[in-house]
Amino acid sequence: MATTPLSPPEPTTIEKMRGLRWSIAGDSANTVFVEFTFFGSVFILFLDALALSKGQIGIVLSLFPFAGLIAPFIAPRVARFGYKRTFITFWGIRKFFAAQLLLTPWVYGRFGENAAILFVAANTALFALCRATAETGKYPWTQEYVPNHVRGKYSALDNVFTTTVGFVAVATAGYVIAHNSGLTGFMLLIGLGVAFGLVGVWAYTHIPGGAAVAVPKQKNQRALWTAVHDQNFRYYLLGIALMTLATAPMISFLPLFMVEEVRLPQSQVVLLQNGVLIGSLLSVFAWGWAADRYGSAPIMLSGVLLRILLPICWLFIPKGSPYSLYAALSIALLQGVANMGWAIGSARLLFVSVVPPEKKSDYMALYYAWIGVIGGLSQLFGGWILDLSSELAVDLGIVKLNPYTPLFLLGITLPLGSLYFLRRVQTDSNVGIGRFAGLLFRGNPFLAVESMIRYHMAKDEQTAVRLTERLGQARSLLTIEELLESLADPRFNVRFEAIVAIGRTRPDAQLLHALSQVLHGNDPALGVMAAWALGRSHDERAREPLHAALDSSYRSIRAHSARSLGTLGDQSVIPLLQNRLAAESDHGLRIAYASALGQLQAIAATEAILALLADEPEEPARLELALAVARLTGEEYTFIQLLRQSRHDRGTALAQAITGLEKKWRKGRDTAVTPTDAPPALTLLTQSAAAFSIGDLDDGLTILCRFLQTGLPNGLPPFQQMILQECAHHLETTGAARLEYALLALHLLTVNS
Repeated sequence: MATTPLSPPEPTTIEKMRGLRWSIAGDSANTVFVEFTFFGSVFILFLDALALSKGQIGIVLSLFPFAGLIAPFIAPRVARFGYKRTFITFWGIRKFFAAQLLLTPWVYGRFGENAAILFVAANTALFALCRATAETGKYPWTQEYVPNHVRGKYSALDNVFTTTVGFVAVATAGYVIAHNSGLTGFMLLIGLGVAFGLVGVWAYTHIPGGAAVAVPKQKNQRALWTAVHDQNFRYYLLGIALMTLATAPMISFLPLFMVEEVRLPQSQVVLLQNGVLIGSLLSVFAWGWAADRYGSAPIMLSGVLLRILLPICWLFIPKGSPYSLYAALSIALLQGVANMGWAIGSARLLFVSVVPPEKKSDYMALYYAWIGVIGGLSQLFGGWILDLSSELAVDLGIVKLNPYTPLFLLGITLPLGSLYFLRRVQTDSNVGIGRFAGLLFRGNPFLAVESMIRYHMAKDEQTAVRLTERLGQARSLLTIEELLESLADPRFNVRFEAIVAIGRTRPDAQLLHALSQVLHGNDPALGVMAAWALGRSHDERAREPLHAALDSSYRSIRAHSARSLGTLGDQSVIPLLQNRLAAESDHGLRIAYASALGQLQAIAATEAILALLADEPEEPARLELALAVARLTGEEYTFIQLLRQSRHDRGTALAQAITGLEKKWRKGRDTAVTPTDAPPALTLLTQSAAAFSIGDLDDGLTILCRFLQTGLPNGLPPFQQMILQECAHHLETTGAARLEYALLALHLLTVNS
């Protein structure tokens, strides 16, 4: 009977978190090592100084990825020996082969150029094998000791330190190469790099996890075939392959392009890496934060799209110009941003979504072997292309074709192909690339980011309330998590302000759902505000929870839900609101229902709203009901404008409104309605306006009432005739005490003229 592999217990989350600082320290020291030895511009320029052709350089560079082919074969032994022990052992041994490069000048002087090239190639091959063995253990170990919930933040912080250290290392390398001739500068850098590499190995020993695993020896119990038949894994590998084929040779030979075509000196070419590092440093926290919040896919795909821009920029870079360095540095900044987005997104996707933790050994081994094959072929392919196109020199005016142009064209087309596969990988993200771009460019992202940072630093309730307000003012969906967090804050005022802020920002499914929960909760004060915010969202998804809230046990919530449904223009609720308006005994609810029906232009409710208006004793409620009647006509601006003007000077406002109406009718313009018995009726309007203009409100309203009784316009629909008749009746009985009827009558006449 097959036995289940025995896995040692993982370190606790606390132990893992403590180990992350040592991982960052080890990576930082290793950054100096790789910049000064086998990776980066220094090694390419070192090989060029040894007079290797581009094809030979491609062969040497291909040794690193091709060494990864051993991963599937050694993965079980690595697991039994221990991931951590394997990594530490072979990560340390490889420093010996790096140190061997210090003998290159001696070999060159004693045995000649060819012997020196073979010596460097042999040590590179042995170094690559040690590296491949170590990283076969490193990938599963990394998946174990980095907690998923902080993987993006860890990647960001790790990249900040490694980028900063790399910046100093590159600057140092540029200075050393510029002030030393021949191979001397390279030897100084290699010696210093080996020393830092050993420090890095010591730091890695303090990271927990990576213990030996009892892996079965039977081949049929391994997960290799499972990985091969995993469609999600295959899509990921194919996408990675196209990206590697597109970018690896292009980036590897970029230093030579800068020297040969752009005509920058070697010291400046080395310093271009600082542009990449600065771009990485400026964007790393944003990418890491976004990866943890929105998932891996949008970050990775954004990195792909940004990488497509790079070869386009290099094709058009000015060559041999005083501005060449500045242009190259600008592109290098973009390269750093693109690289960081791709690295964080693709790595997080691999560890979190693509590779099952219980099968990490074989999955990671197959992944490492795959990228080894593709990486090796890409370097050989790049070298061969450069050798074959070495004579290419065509001036097309806009762009000049050179031996590096084919690499740049591949750098544009192959990533586009990778999008086909990468978009099909199942991810932990429910945010697509389009929505992610919308998050960045809608609203005020700068205010959003600033508010989010300050929000998490708020130390008291007053500050938290103020910053929650700013989260809403940004109107950016970047703040969703903070708004949801504020909505769950134990402080009432913060929760209250969060609802207001959500009402101000752009609608989102998560925010609408959170408001719905508050609406149906047990706090009527917050429920009322949630109903208001749902209405203010102007989103159809808010209708369902508001419909349900019409049956709330809290009358205030029922009232505000009705108002919000009116704001949303939900015609389906009209019959229900009409029935409730007729049957409801609560005065506040009746006003809310009437207001909503007015906003919905429920003409059938005209009589009921007018009756409620006639009996209303308080002026604010009367004005709201008058507005509801005005809205039945389909417009409200005229009524609001008249109301505002009348608050400053009633007589003048009414006189101006009547005069404007009279002029339209006297000039015989095409209007929807005309007064019956026009000349006498218009005379009444003139007399009414004259009375209002001298401040005689009572006389002016009396004459206006007579006009409405004798000169009612033709062509009005029945419900509007009912409104004017009601206005005439109340103007006759109440006069200036109920001025809203005069405003309502003039509003209706104006919108129909």
